[in-house]
Amino acid sequence: MSSDRLLARLHRLHPKLIDLSLGRTERLLAALGHPERRLPPVLHVAGTNGKGSTLACLRALLQADGKRVQAYTSPHLVRFHERIRLSDGLISEARLTEILERCEAANGGKPITFFEITTVAAFLAFAEDEADYCLVEVGLGGRYDSTNVMERPLASLITPVALDHQSFLGDTLAAIAGEKAGIVKPGAPVFSAAQAPEAEAVIEAAARQADTPLHLAGQDWQAEAVSDGWRYVDSGGTLDLPLPGLAGPHQIGNAALALACLRGLGIAPPADRIAGALRSVSWPARLQPIDRGRLFGLLPQGTRLWLDGGHNPHAAAALAAAFAGRRIDLVVGMLEGKDAADYLRLVAPVAAHVHAVPIPGEACHDPAVLAGRARDLGVGATAHADMEAALSACTAAEVLICGSLYLAGQVLEASGMLPA
Repeated sequence: MSSDRLLARLHRLHPKLIDLSLGRTERLLAALGHPERRLPPVLHVAGTNGKGSTLACLRALLQADGKRVQAYTSPHLVRFHERIRLSDGLISEARLTEILERCEAANGGKPITFFEITTVAAFLAFAEDEADYCLVEVGLGGRYDSTNVMERPLASLITPVALDHQSFLGDTLAAIAGEKAGIVKPGAPVFSAAQAPEAEAVIEAAARQADTPLHLAGQDWQAEAVSDGWRYVDSGGTLDLPLPGLAGPHQIGNAALALACLRGLGIAPPADRIAGALRSVSWPARLQPIDRGRLFGLLPQGTRLWLDGGHNPHAAAALAAAFAGRRIDLVVGMLEGKDAADYLRLVAPVAAHVHAVPIPGEACHDPAVLAGRARDLGVGATAHADMEAALSACTAAEVLICGSLYLAGQVLEASGMLPA
């Protein structure tokens, strides 16, 4: 049986896609002999935006020092296999199928969400793989996220906390930060990106309660753009580094968080390897250039095409900063439930024109409504039937496809640029 058929079957084990709880995950882990207790040292990453990019920086830095690294991320963009990276690369079809079958059999048809059973599958695969470190990205929140079953990770990292998934996590920054800080564990130091004061206070309280050290951006380390690179400063000294391989000024903060964590733990690569590691970092659909494929061919020659899967106001602000001083065409598609009004308001300063599109196969905002919201902001906007029509109508020197990871995955697949 193919992994696709197995995955489709696992979707039917629970009526809800999201049902935050640890009980079902812990039950299945116990049935499989607790693979989460046999993982290599774990770096657990929570936050609203930047989790995947920070994890990618951690992986690049550790691998630059010759370490074997596993990684669990979500969601996938094109193929489920992207979620489970073993020490020698993405999990193979044969291995994924075998692991999923074992998890399905151990579960015995009991209710469990898709994310819960596939997280257990990842931990089972990691426990049976040889690696030096395991990097685990939280799926949603932290406190009741299925990944939050390690009794003592090596460290916890918290990227910037912002408003997103309010229906599950709360409608204030403090409430959301409380869910993210649920990954904080006694004995595991915490490394946090710069936070809004109300989020920082919650994270500080969680670290105090766990009696574990907290290291904060802006206090324990500094990172700032300088000339054509950036400067990192902590108690161990100063590093002048080239810009990370991921585009956008916000990626300096993500790279600095990863570097601060590894330096704080004493496992960072030598200084002469750090620059090359960060320059080589890649993470799909985060201001990723698209330079080939059918969709790229629809644009006028010389046009630069970018792809970003950010889908909340915090991500929109980062995009506006990345394109500050430029006017670009935006091709925007967003899932229902996402804050389209604030997203568009924040990217409007760099928008020459908004081209609103649907997301095939997904419940999404009506392109006509998206276009109307953009026009209310004083930005020219057009609703299109599909991505092809939108790109064919773009005239700016730069075009950004944005608003949804689901849309980003479809663009990558249509462009023949599968994440590896």
